[in-house]
Amino acid sequence: MNSISANLNVMIKASEKASKSLIRDFGEIENLQVSVKGPSDFVTSADLNVEKILIEELTKSKKNFSFLSEESGLIKNKDKKNMWIIDPIDGTSNFLHGIPHFAISIALQSDNEIVSGLIFDPIKNEMFYAEKNNGSYLNNKRIKVSKRKNIDECLFATNGKKFKDVKLHNRKSGSAALDMAYVASGRYDGYFQENLNLWDIAAGLILVKEAGGILNQVNLTKNENLEIIASSSRINEKMLEKLGKF
Repeated sequence: MNSISANLNVMIKASEKASKSLIRDFGEIENLQVSVKGPSDFVTSADLNVEKILIEELTKSKKNFSFLSEESGLIKNKDKKNMWIIDPIDGTSNFLHGIPHFAISIALQSDNEIVSGLIFDPIKNEMFYAEKNNGSYLNNKRIKVSKRKNIDECLFATNGKKFKDVKLHNRKSGSAALDMAYVASGRYDGYFQENLNLWDIAAGLILVKEAGGILNQVNLTKNENLEIIASSSRINEKMLEKLGKF
């Protein structure tokens, strides 16, 4: 097993504990309480349960770190330079419809830089994680971005209406976190999306970077309405040409 930091170890244990509740709720979807935050934007009791477990477990290790979470927003603590960024269930709509494609996402931001990231798919038991200057991994095995060079043979992920006419072979998965994890592991060749929140992509940013990928159009000074383009270096220029003005 590769060497990991104490912070990442805490992230892994927290996600594993929260996943037990999540898997149980996934088997009883019809019994969950659901409320609507906005158009096609739902929050379930499962989201809130997972968030509660994550915050409790992460706080046990680092009592003073701040939090940014999809459900609770910004929680300021004594240490404002270090912040956990969490998305309890990235892919809530998939979860609600019984589609087994969703993930727990946790990132650690230190001095405005993402230094650790984890994306855990509890259904497939796939744990993607990365740390600054230490590479990206899937279940303890090193991963790299795709080596494909012919853009016509590439597969991209997106979910934006803005790109409906883009001439790239793409699909919508319903989980931004897993889209980025799949770019980091070479399953997807690239990912492009607008109107994202920081908790959607924070962990994915360091996963793609540490896997050798290129990230364009990411403004970490804000938490909402983010745009991102991620890919391998081999097809990045061709991808940008196809996307045109982003």
